[in-house]
Amino acid sequence: MRKNTFYIVLVFSFIVLTSFNIHKFYMGIFQIHYAPEKKMLQITTRVFVDDLNKALEKKYHKTTHLGTTQESAEDVVLMRKYLAEKFYLKVNGSVMPMNYLSKEIESDVLICYLTIRDISKVKSLETHNAILTDFDEEQQNIAHFTGFGAKQSFLFTESVTNHVLKF
Repeated sequence: MRKNTFYIVLVFSFIVLTSFNIHKFYMGIFQIHYAPEKKMLQITTRVFVDDLNKALEKKYHKTTHLGTTQESAEDVVLMRKYLAEKFYLKVNGSVMPMNYLSKEIESDVLICYLTIRDISKVKSLETHNAILTDFDEEQQNIAHFTGFGAKQSFLFTESVTNHVLKF
């Protein structure tokens, strides 16, 4: 009897534990800060490095190794190309070139630092963010804008890739 109970509990436990699907969280975090004293926008991006490597492989048909010891200069060039295509800002109606400063890996997250210089006055800021939405339709990107004494946040998805702030 004890043996049968043990097997029933074992089978029940197996069914319960294997019936749940592990769902990965697809989220990118983008911080945009307007520093009027420096006349610049300071931008920080945070995305999962494994997802970015897969997206780069899908788009450019080349395996990349960002965040590993096998990372190459070409991997960084492809990353920068992808970021420039999928994430850009229009200040007062004009697309502004982003200056790539550096990147770092924190756990499994790739953090990139960018700036846009020579911004003396901001009347409107349009953000286009389609990072990784071509890789996974569940990808969501949150952008936090700070400036003018306020903080605003907005969500980007596969179907919503643009947001305009007016000041």
